[in-house]
Amino acid sequence: MDLQQLRCFVAVADELHFGRAAQRLDLLPAALGRFVRLLEESLGVDLFVRTTRSVALTAVGADLVEQARRIVVDADALAVRARVQSRMTATTLRIGAIDSAGAGLLPMLLQDFRMAHPDIAVQIVEDKTIRLLPRLLSGRLDLAFVRPPDHRDAALHFEPLLHETAVVAMPTDHRLARSTSVAVADLADALLIVPDRRSRPHSHDLTIKLFAEAGIPAHISQAADEKQTIVNLVAAGLGLAIVPRWTSTIGAQSVTFVPILSASSTPIRRLPLAAAYPRDVRDPVRGMMLETLHRNLERYAASA
Repeated sequence: MDLQQLRCFVAVADELHFGRAAQRLDLLPAALGRFVRLLEESLGVDLFVRTTRSVALTAVGADLVEQARRIVVDADALAVRARVQSRMTATTLRIGAIDSAGAGLLPMLLQDFRMAHPDIAVQIVEDKTIRLLPRLLSGRLDLAFVRPPDHRDAALHFEPLLHETAVVAMPTDHRLARSTSVAVADLADALLIVPDRRSRPHSHDLTIKLFAEAGIPAHISQAADEKQTIVNLVAAGLGLAIVPRWTSTIGAQSVTFVPILSASSTPIRRLPLAAAYPRDVRDPVRGMMLETLHRNLERYAASA
């Protein structure tokens, strides 16, 4: 047996669902299943009872899971101590960011950070929240700007920062494109392009909830994964999309971004952005980045 096999065993035991456990560990379900089978073969026992509808621990699995959990926790603690030692003299900060943070927050933050700390290099990885969080847990990233998930790993700290403003992306020849703002009711008959919920639950749910609150059915014509793809589909006339205001920096031709207002005629700010980082890892370089962030957060939030 090895540590990855034990980690997979513990994740499935916690979730009692191979798909959710695989997502939590940033693995394909088939790979996670293979690690669990290898562990079962090395131990000579079945750890789970699997059916087409459910997963449950066997008596042996239930007896072993806490010991496996302690081994994983101890191994992670050892890795944390090693990372703490290495970070004390680090001159590089590894940052992850979702796409809208990469387009909006990071350029301002990194400009301010570089002025204060020109000797520290910053490496950036842009990806979805579900892929950035496992990299934080494994030590491949030091800090990430993400949408805070509903279910959060206790090893990570999530610090709320701001809420991004929503706008409607529409073709420049659309009847509403010259409006200074729109309400959800103005979009009653529109075909909508939404993000895939598995990878972007906050953005997907925002569209659905806004229409539900207005008592209007949402006519979904297309789901897409990437912001650039969504904007390109809008440009092609396949529908409208509710996106973070920072998406407008993509600069797509033939697309206009119009503010969308709530029932009280105020901008809709419901897309949360948080700073995530390992809870028990002391990192002076990350601390300097967060200090710069806090000092300028009001200005960043005004642009969100």
